Amino acid sequence: MSDIGGGSSSIRLLREVEEEGGSGERPKEPWKGEYVKSIVYGGLDAIITCFSLISSISASTSSSVTVLVLGFANLVADAISMGLGDYVSARTEQDVIIKERRVTEWDVINHIDTEQSQLLTHFQALGMDYNDATLKVVNIFKKYKDIMVDQRMVADKGMLPADEEVTPWKNGLVTFTSFMLFGSTPLLSFIILIPFTNNDTFKFIGACIVSAIALALLGVAKARISGERYMFSIAMTLFSGAMAGATAYFVGWSLKHVAGLEG
Repeated sequence: MSDIGGGSSSIRLLREVEEEGGSGERPKEPWKGEYVKSIVYGGLDAIITCFSLISSISASTSSSVTVLVLGFANLVADAISMGLGDYVSARTEQDVIIKERRVTEWDVINHIDTEQSQLLTHFQALGMDYNDATLKVVNIFKKYKDIMVDQRMVADKGMLPADEEVTPWKNGLVTFTSFMLFGSTPLLSFIILIPFTNNDTFKFIGACIVSAIALALLGVAKARISGERYMFSIAMTLFSGAMAGATAYFVGWSLKHVAGLEG
């Protein structure tokens, strides 16, 4: 579990900045928002999953109807699964934090000295002087037990207080919607090109182009969230999609030509 309360890595980074004099341009803040990550990462998963399915089907059959039927059927099923999974995950995380907080509240009320000692050890491990940690921090927390509970949750269990504004069903709905919208982009080329050509190869090439554009845009969004360089994020996103699609295409081609399975 990540050290939410800070740790040696955070201390090293801060010391590096201080040694450099704290000069230089202020780092850009990442995108913020309750559902930004669910939208972006859900969208990436949807595009890669749907494009991989299209690649495998296109390699094993020449029917665009089969691609559309199986593509949309799989898209809806995956979107429902992802949405429900996000709902259950968010709900479970909230329940665990609430139960853990009740335990910590009981410990602080009934074993305040032990909790103070453990909190003191935590701050010392972060590099704080013993006297500062004792006189200026831990002893003050004794007056404010709610704050001490929050600190013990972070220090001992790596848990931030439960966010009352987070609504699990909204998380699930956002993930479902994001998966449906972004996951349908690889299928758009088949639909758009129906009036113009009957060549399924052209339609598959169109799906590759549309998927690449969508992945590149989400790569930009991912860079804004993670703080990565734009070109690196776009390249890694396109590489992930290309590898997944190529692998799926190879499996479909192998089943058709090697195993003798026809779509």
